Amino acid sequence: MTSFFKGTFLLVVVAFIGECVEFFINMVLANELGEVGMGLYMSILPVIFFIVVLASMELPVSISKFIAEKEDKYHLSMLQHAIRFTVLFTIVLVILALAILPILPVFNHYHPYIRGLVIVLIPLVSFSSVARGYFMGVQHMGKIAIANFLRRIVQLTLLVIVYNLFQFELDKAILIALCTLIGSELIVFVYLIHTFFLQFKLIKHKSAVRLTGKSVRKSLMSVSLPTTGMRITHSISHAIQPFLIKAALMKAGFSGTMAIEHFGLLTGVAFSIGFFPAFIAHSLSTVLIPTVSEAYAKRDFAKLRSLLQQVILMTFVYGIPAVIIFHIFAEPLTHMFFDSDIAPMYLKLLWPYFLFHFFAIPMQAFLIGIGLIKDTLLHFVWSTVVMFIMMIILGSQQEFNMIGIILGMNTGALLVMLMHYVTICKKIGVSLFFRKPVKQSF
Repeated sequence: MTSFFKGTFLLVVVAFIGECVEFFINMVLANELGEVGMGLYMSILPVIFFIVVLASMELPVSISKFIAEKEDKYHLSMLQHAIRFTVLFTIVLVILALAILPILPVFNHYHPYIRGLVIVLIPLVSFSSVARGYFMGVQHMGKIAIANFLRRIVQLTLLVIVYNLFQFELDKAILIALCTLIGSELIVFVYLIHTFFLQFKLIKHKSAVRLTGKSVRKSLMSVSLPTTGMRITHSISHAIQPFLIKAALMKAGFSGTMAIEHFGLLTGVAFSIGFFPAFIAHSLSTVLIPTVSEAYAKRDFAKLRSLLQQVILMTFVYGIPAVIIFHIFAEPLTHMFFDSDIAPMYLKLLWPYFLFHFFAIPMQAFLIGIGLIKDTLLHFVWSTVVMFIMMIILGSQQEFNMIGIILGMNTGALLVMLMHYVTICKKIGVSLFFRKPVKQSF
């Protein structure tokens, strides 16, 4: 348990600094792009993140799970096969991107160079994912923390320098924002690959057991495919969400420009503030996947129950004060971005959405660790369907509009958290209120 707390503490501290930097990044973008520009920027990000999900193929999760469950002698052969697979996969994905991206209409309203940036991003993410997976599996969380911090600080530095030196039209300003994102990913790629190959040289000198490429691919894909499917579904829903919200609001009487502005306030301001504490949840997730995988492989259910209790307690400790602060200080917090009377209301109304996600994020990692990846996907699909139906029905009504959108989001977050929690309790053999152990579900 010591390594769990050490890794979590390190990631939380560095992630806190990184989130502070991310907060300043969004402030710089808000000041430079304005409400409409921020709405356009936030609308294209889900599409780019969808490409990132495909490029990573969730190798950080599958590799870290393999490393945590297997002895050291299997690591070298697995990594060699994983690298070969990544090379072939990246080549295929780049070719597909070159053929498909030019005809996607979603990029039509943006600078044409953005398509090229997305293609450049693919190999950077793919190869970084192998290194991330290895370091997560051996619980070298310091390297993961440095990589995460580098991404934020490099992007902020580039944004501040470029925006202060030059003035851009809106489409070029959005292009520059995305260029800084790709530039930060390049720096992370260089750091992770350099560190990984230094570690790889040490592994080559240890005794190793040869594995077949087929067995390694089967092991990795058994985790990567359903996890990628879950992430793809997640990315698709986020890519659809801006257009769904816009359509619902326009049906409620909003103009197209007004709908984009309100979406920008929701995601660019309220989400930036509300998800600020989520760095703790993501830090817990990074450490939980290998820790839970190792404990479940040993059938150490006492440790799994203890981990679940500690995760819930830690989430209560920071989650409840966080949403209280958001409610009390909504006006000054949102006015750091825009001088808007609407954004504080959105932040206050979204407190259930943020709080339930603080619980759901580490629970999702817990489910992956115990092998319930398909369940995680089904939970997300059902909660998203319910959320979208509520958003369409309530958001398109004139008397609800954005309030209806927020009600749908809150309901979806509550539903996914409850499904995650009930499934974990059943699998590890504990009652919902931890009163007594129950029979484990294998």
